[in-house]
Amino acid sequence: MEFQNIYTEKRVGSDKIPTGARSGFQRDFDRLIFSSAFRRLQNKTQVFPLPGTAFVHNRLTHSLEVASVGRSLGKMIGERISMDYKSGNDDAYEFYRYELANVIAAACLAHDIGNPAFGHSGEKAISSYFIENAHTQIEGQELIGFFNEKEWKDLTSFEGNANAVRVLTHSFKGRFQGGFGLTYTTIASILKYPCESTAVLKKYKHRKKYGFFQTEKETVEKIATELGMIPETNDPIVYKRHPFVYLVEAADDICYSIIDMEDAHRLGILPVETVRDAFIELINAIKPKGGEADKTLRYFKDIKDTNEAIAFVRARVINLLANAAVDVFYDNKEAILSGTFNDTLIDNIEGRTGALKTIQDISLHKIYGHDTVIQVEIAGYNVMSGLLQLFIPALLKEKPSHKEEKVLKLFPYQFTEFKDTSSKYEKVMNALDYLSGMTDEYATEIYRRLQGISIPRHG
Repeated sequence: MEFQNIYTEKRVGSDKIPTGARSGFQRDFDRLIFSSAFRRLQNKTQVFPLPGTAFVHNRLTHSLEVASVGRSLGKMIGERISMDYKSGNDDAYEFYRYELANVIAAACLAHDIGNPAFGHSGEKAISSYFIENAHTQIEGQELIGFFNEKEWKDLTSFEGNANAVRVLTHSFKGRFQGGFGLTYTTIASILKYPCESTAVLKKYKHRKKYGFFQTEKETVEKIATELGMIPETNDPIVYKRHPFVYLVEAADDICYSIIDMEDAHRLGILPVETVRDAFIELINAIKPKGGEADKTLRYFKDIKDTNEAIAFVRARVINLLANAAVDVFYDNKEAILSGTFNDTLIDNIEGRTGALKTIQDISLHKIYGHDTVIQVEIAGYNVMSGLLQLFIPALLKEKPSHKEEKVLKLFPYQFTEFKDTSSKYEKVMNALDYLSGMTDEYATEIYRRLQGISIPRHG
């Protein structure tokens, strides 16, 4: 791959190049931020339950912050790359100077858009339903028997990253062709795992999970071909990552590893000293010279509001990590372009290993293991499993019961492709479309109603 050949304004669902003052990449950002799928992220858990007295991050605020960091990463690395084309390629110079930041920001907005309600617990619940019911009989046939090997692998390892590609590119019933109609470039930038589910191989970063369902395979192949992504294997399909993925991934890594600590302090789970010391240790590790940590501590002591003081140190940490990530990208650009960079930018920041491990250990034991987090995970697991128990048999049966016919009537129009296809896999994907689009609150409420725990009322 070469930097001048890895971007295009061609869109999914249309090969027309937009005209006007806004570039195609700016349009991507605007389409995402005004979409209902993006708005629904405000009621999807990031880590903590959403309390009424202390505002913490949900998927929407996380995505906005990742987009802010991503825009900065795109701007900084774009300016460096643009200088290589200043005298020889006007188009490449303009793209990297002015548009790469828009691409990365848009991709960052979209990176969590496929996450189901209850986040990773929701993913696990969907996967576990199929694993645990593999041999359940439905009209005389085992559940597993309705699907081929690749389809079954998709269902038993449901992946939010793959679902994001589906949400953004699938032509849902009654909706526009090509889904959101985003540029190939933005879609490629969220393909963190550019392989299908049967190709997962955890020792490789780009195959640690999978990035698209069987239903979107042709779309991904078209995007990869257009952008010159390097094919690794044809069956199963595996590509090397698109270079812009590393910037989106870095923005996400920077935000979630740092901001969860800030939220834990706001909720009283972690004392101010623990968070402050972990952040200062990281500053010292990234920039040991120049007295950066000492200067940050002096400012910290001057801020009497502890929430604001922690926010100040957090901002310094994010700024240092972003600048260091840009250096890693540029220093390794040849390996990134050739597909041989099997790592993340954050993992290659010099000196940061021990300090980030401290933060990761605190997060694992003090934050992610907190009882309220575990309670939400268990509740989400039960809600998602319970809804699947209602939806899946109803979709797969040739002769659904009276109750199951009523269940199918609940599906919104855009998720009723099951009426027009004989593919059992595509029918089930409609259930996952409906379920994964739900917010935590809506999934809980619909579960309570369908289980008879609460009775809906008109008006």
